[in-house]
Amino acid sequence: MDFKTVVFNAARDGNLTRLKQAYLHSWRSADELNMLVGAKVGGATPLVIACRNGHYDVAEYLIERCKADIEQPGSVTFDGETIEGAPPLWCAAAAGHLPLVKLLVRAGANVNSTTRTHSTPLRAACFDGHFDIVKFLIENGADIEIANRHGHTCLMIACYKGHIRIAKYLLSLNADVNRKSVKGNTALHDCAESGSLHILKMLLGHGATMDVDSYGMTPLLAASVTGHTHIVEHLINVEYGLVTRQQRIDALELLGATYVDKRRDMVGALALWKRAMDDRFPTDGSEPIPKPKDIPRIEAYDYAVEPSNAQQLEEILADPDAMRMQALVIRERILGPAHPDTSYYVRYRGAVYADAGRFARCRQLWHHALDMQRAVLPPLSPLTQSSLYSFAELFSYMLAERARPPLRGRIVPPVTFEDIDPVFRKALSEVDRGMELLDSKLSIDREQTLSTLQRVLVISLHLAALMARLLDDPECTEEVSRKIHKAVYSLVKLDIKVRQGRGALHVAVSTEGGRGRGARAWPGAAADAAVPAPLVALMLRLGAKPDARDADGNTPLHLVCKLNPCPADVVRALLAHGAHIDTVNYEGDTAEQLLKASQQSLADIVNPLRYTTLKCLAARTVKNYRLPYRHAVPHCLHSTIITH
Repeated sequence: MDFKTVVFNAARDGNLTRLKQAYLHSWRSADELNMLVGAKVGGATPLVIACRNGHYDVAEYLIERCKADIEQPGSVTFDGETIEGAPPLWCAAAAGHLPLVKLLVRAGANVNSTTRTHSTPLRAACFDGHFDIVKFLIENGADIEIANRHGHTCLMIACYKGHIRIAKYLLSLNADVNRKSVKGNTALHDCAESGSLHILKMLLGHGATMDVDSYGMTPLLAASVTGHTHIVEHLINVEYGLVTRQQRIDALELLGATYVDKRRDMVGALALWKRAMDDRFPTDGSEPIPKPKDIPRIEAYDYAVEPSNAQQLEEILADPDAMRMQALVIRERILGPAHPDTSYYVRYRGAVYADAGRFARCRQLWHHALDMQRAVLPPLSPLTQSSLYSFAELFSYMLAERARPPLRGRIVPPVTFEDIDPVFRKALSEVDRGMELLDSKLSIDREQTLSTLQRVLVISLHLAALMARLLDDPECTEEVSRKIHKAVYSLVKLDIKVRQGRGALHVAVSTEGGRGRGARAWPGAAADAAVPAPLVALMLRLGAKPDARDADGNTPLHLVCKLNPCPADVVRALLAHGAHIDTVNYEGDTAEQLLKASQQSLADIVNPLRYTTLKCLAARTVKNYRLPYRHAVPHCLHSTIITH
């Protein structure tokens, strides 16, 4: 084991004896030792990992004897999340190791150093409620107002996590109680969302105001969305005069919707809606506030109309579905389509219907959620991706269930082209929007956008694979077959390029296509397969280029032959549609050579001679013997020689 690994393991395990032995028995110069002590294993230096794990004596030895850099950052994991660029002091503060924090500060560590996401050691201590560390860092110069990249301050995170003592201490130091994050939320929003009434009262006592965030959410609505009734009741108390009558009504109605969807408490929801109704139509002679009359009736919500009096409210209690639709209607009216919770609960309700076997209602609601997202969110939004992927998973599940004997008499309806096609068209539209974004002159992270575009392409291919599978159904008519071919052709003709310069066929035949988030295999493929052979064959018939190259010179055939096991039917389909068997990539490898690298044989799949022409043999000879050909053969044959 090399010196670097020995030192790292000793730091990780807190083995000071082993660390001293490694250091004292090393023959290296002081400069080289210092360099090795600062070397990273798994993204972390020995000092970073010692501070993360609380090994004081090891950290002290690394700092004082080995002269480790106390500011050199590394990668560490907390609660399953990897923190990049974390300095040793941040690691010690986040993990709650006060003696180590004091050691590092005495050694001169910068108390305001930050991680890659601009989180300070103080904010890390506030996150997990390490009050003694918070107090020590502030007393030694830590700035309480430094926010992370999202604009979240130490006060905000203490309020969100419910750390009363820390929040009180920060407020005593005049922390900015109304400072806003990048998305416009304040500490009062965070407190209302987390549900700490004690902290809420402290914030209000220090002048916190009812501001709105970028979604138009007040702290009152944030409490209603999360179902913190005690927070809502405190804020709407007329004695405090914190909110208007309209805000109070909205809060009660939204809280009722939360009762329906999160608590499944229909009676409690009805009681809240009745209170809101009484507030709308008071008996003290105040001006009534009727519900808006221009709210469109939405098919996905069964054209539900909100009740306008107490009697109509009582009537819907007898119909659980009507109550659920009321919750969705109210949430969309108050929060608007741009708020993530609006589409989330529409999707949630659709999933509940799917679990109950009501797949048509599920699709109806999911389409509405997807349409809302696409109307208000930027191209390639993760929320839009998630909705599209849910459709693909639903269709895959239905097809799989259809192939099994009915469970307890439950009959799963067939998946038709008419079911898949609207989702497929929306997925392709999202791909189009992504390609336009790449072509635009907007300042974007091109690599990140390409990665996101590839994920949407994978979902589109997933849906296309489901349609290709329908072609094998004996009941598939010529008209449906024609529509499927037309739909998949619209994907092929996009001529899209994603990461590594790969096109749709490259992605379809590679592992990136079949094993995305949550996917075990392409739908319709064998349990151990990763590539949808029917889709690949269909794309080839529709004009997908079998010899297209990616940035590494790989054709789809190269990528297929890198898989282990290699899907033989896909190899045959590619060769049957003109893929060149002995094309070399930019590393000089043929498909056959790539197969051999994983102890597989092309001869076990096809007869290579069947796909080898005299021209191929001649080109190989020219290349193998490095014959001068540029002036000896026609120019039109140069590309053939180069590909070999």
